[in-house]
Parts: sequence; structure tokens; C-alpha cells
Amino acid sequence: MAEAERIIGTPDIPEAEHGADGGGQDAESDRQPRGKRKIAVLFGVALVAYALDLVSKMIVVAKLEHHEPIDVVGDLLRFNAIRNAGAAFGMGEAYTIIFTVIAAGVIVVIARLARKLYSLPWAIALGLLLGGALGNLTDRIFRSPGVFKGAVVDFIAPKGFAVFNLADSAIVCGGILIVLLSFRGLDPDGTVHKD
Repeated sequence: MAEAERIIGTPDIPEAEHGADGGGQDAESDRQPRGKRKIAVLFGVALVAYALDLVSKMIVVAKLEHHEPIDVVGDLLRFNAIRNAGAAFGMGEAYTIIFTVIAAGVIVVIARLARKLYSLPWAIALGLLLGGALGNLTDRIFRSPGVFKGAVVDFIAPKGFAVFNLADSAIVCGGILIVLLSFRGLDPDGTVHKD
């Protein structure tokens, strides 16, 4: 049975959900490596997203802030450094501390969900969310005007659209991927359900 499942490509489903009754220790040892690999992917993606965001913001603050915007693709795309104390599109500037708490909450939820993670696409999606949330949370904690009130550094400015950063991009891409996975019925534990 296990050989047939391997050949037809059954998703990574813990043995208990297959209905195996005698696996015990072997089922647990088979499940552990798969789970660890997905957790490593989650944190690897998060680290790359966080590092790219952090480095890009350091460059922007050092080279672009208090200077004229740089045209990247004519007037369709510019790099224009701004500080955003609010949420997306500059809304809610008076609620910076609330956005900080929300970002911290997202990080905690993802860390808890990681224990049940057996799906590679979910690991990538959650890694993008985690890296983006950490990137903007770092700004909110360490940038002026003060701890938990810091303004996020935004610099990617498409024509006719809000200015954003790489952390925002990671969060949006992760969110879109989660919606697509949910529509396909793929759960974080690797099971597929049909509604």
C-alpha cells in the first residue's frame, strides 16, 4: 500500500489520517523528517524575504532619503523614499502601535502553525508572510519616532499607486498564495479536502 501511494503521489499526510493502526513509532519517525523539511523551508524563505527587505531599506535610508526620486522605468516606476507611520496606503497613522501588535500576532500564529506544516506551498506562503511581517515590525520597533511607534520605510512607487516596500510585497504574495491554496483545498498539513 505504501509503495502504491508513493508511485501515485499521495500528498504528505500523517499516518493517522490514512487510518493506519499499527504504525506507532514507525509512523512517527516517517512523519518527522517531512515536517522538519517544510519548517526549514518556511524559515529559509522568511530569512531571505527579511534580509532583502532589511538591506533594501538600509540602502534607501543611506542613499535616497532626503534626495530626489529616481526614475527606474520612465515615470511608470520610481524609487521615492518616504516614512509611513500608518498601514497600507498611509491610512491609520494614529494607530501605529496597533499595527505593531497585529504584526507580532501574525508572527506568533505562523510560528504555532509551523508545527503542523507538511505542505511545501504552504511553507513558502507562510515564509513570505513571516519575512514581510518581521521586516515591517523591525521598522516599527527600531525606527523613529520611537519604540513601537516607528515609521516604516517605503520606496517602491509605481505611477498612480501607493508607495510600498519589499516586506509589503512579500506579505501580498504570501497572502495571494494562501488564497489560491485554500481554493484548491490544500491544507497546511498536506491534506487535500473537497468542499
